[in-house]
Amino acid sequence: MEPILIDLNDYERTGEGANGASFNHKTDKNIMMKLYLRNFESARMELEMAKKVYQLGIPSPEPGDLVTDGERMGIRFRRIDGKKSYSRACGDNPERTEEYAREFAQLCLKLHNTHVDTTLFEDVKDRQYRWLKENPFFTDEEKAKLRAFIAAAPDTDTAIHGDLQFSNGIFVEKDGVHTPYFIDLGDFCYGYPMFDIGMVYLCCKLNDESWTLEQYHMSNATAARFWDAFAKEYFLSPDCPIENCGPGADLVEIEKTVRIYAGLKTLLVESCTHRPMPEFRAVLKETLLK
Repeated sequence: MEPILIDLNDYERTGEGANGASFNHKTDKNIMMKLYLRNFESARMELEMAKKVYQLGIPSPEPGDLVTDGERMGIRFRRIDGKKSYSRACGDNPERTEEYAREFAQLCLKLHNTHVDTTLFEDVKDRQYRWLKENPFFTDEEKAKLRAFIAAAPDTDTAIHGDLQFSNGIFVEKDGVHTPYFIDLGDFCYGYPMFDIGMVYLCCKLNDESWTLEQYHMSNATAARFWDAFAKEYFLSPDCPIENCGPGADLVEIEKTVRIYAGLKTLLVESCTHRPMPEFRAVLKETLLK
């Protein structure tokens, strides 16, 4: 898969994240592009994953081809015109936060009830074990407890986004109808959905105010409202794939478990930053590692 050389002057920059920048084609409204800031191989891997996920029928932008501007590598997708992320929508219209949270929960329920061919994707547990093995900041005793918790999670063949932030859910609103999609599917895998839901909780309840405002365009109070509405819609649904959930489930008890899965994201964050993250470790210290 060789990248196609493009002229960056044909594109207009529309945004930037931790790993890359996004662009729209200036004359072809059907094309958008994501250029990685570094690590060419990440673009290739994300494109391969995006194609697999799209073929599963999971609502996501149609992937195109691998491109380069001569320095960076990127991916072109079919552009979804007029899209907005759920985080941006809540920031712009906080009075609709609960509505957006319920809609995002329904999108997640459909994802987490999608069964996949496990030969095509990685098991989320294997990913967790790898991060745990590479982590230099936990003691051997702590690692043993974490490994045992991961191993005890149910084994399922259902889809997991892998980076389930509410900024990685987008929608188009037209004539009062929401058409939702998932984006940034490079970490897609399969396994117990609680590994995904932990990230939703982390984004809503465990970040500093300044980070929430910068990354998600809303206050911590609004993010907490998002979680409360999301949790009711997701965990009390008869379609909820999580153990001991469904109509009448105890949301207080469920949140205690969710906090542990949120704390497990420490493994991912520390793998990326190569430094201990006390704000996330605290959740593990007060639950699994107490």
